[in-house]
Amino acid sequence: MFLRGVNVGGVNLKMAEVAAALTDAGFAAVRTVLATGNVVLESSSSVTAVRKKAEAALRDRFGYDAWVLAYDLDTVRDIDAAYPFDREVDGYQSYVTFVSDEAVLDELAALTGGPDEKIGRGQGVIYWQVPKGSTLDSTIGQTMGKKRYKSSTTTRNLRTLAKVLK
Repeated sequence: MFLRGVNVGGVNLKMAEVAAALTDAGFAAVRTVLATGNVVLESSSSVTAVRKKAEAALRDRFGYDAWVLAYDLDTVRDIDAAYPFDREVDGYQSYVTFVSDEAVLDELAALTGGPDEKIGRGQGVIYWQVPKGSTLDSTIGQTMGKKRYKSSTTTRNLRTLAKVLK
């Protein structure tokens, strides 16, 4: 699962404490990857139930409006494998934006990128690639900063996804 807005905009959480909160909530084999809200865990519950339970646990423990996007690992593997652009382009960053709301996905997929920006729609995600240093100035970057998208989207670069999938 991916936590939205952790350790990047005023919500500072220690990943060991996040893992403890999720373990206390009943999840098994909880492990965090990097300090940006990437969590791998085991549960027999549905993905929707995992998301709701994790959001409640984080809200209760840390007192912030937690937004979680949860996926099974096979889905994340498929999303990663379907990246439609060259994965490693010198001078560029390659990203996947996970989107839990179909209407938001439609809006983001309709965006037209700048001359050096690539945007493509995937199954529940937006794939994009931008020159290094221009992520926040890109079409997707500027759009994602709007409050409307915060509860239903989160972005990871391909290198982070590779670490999550290990």
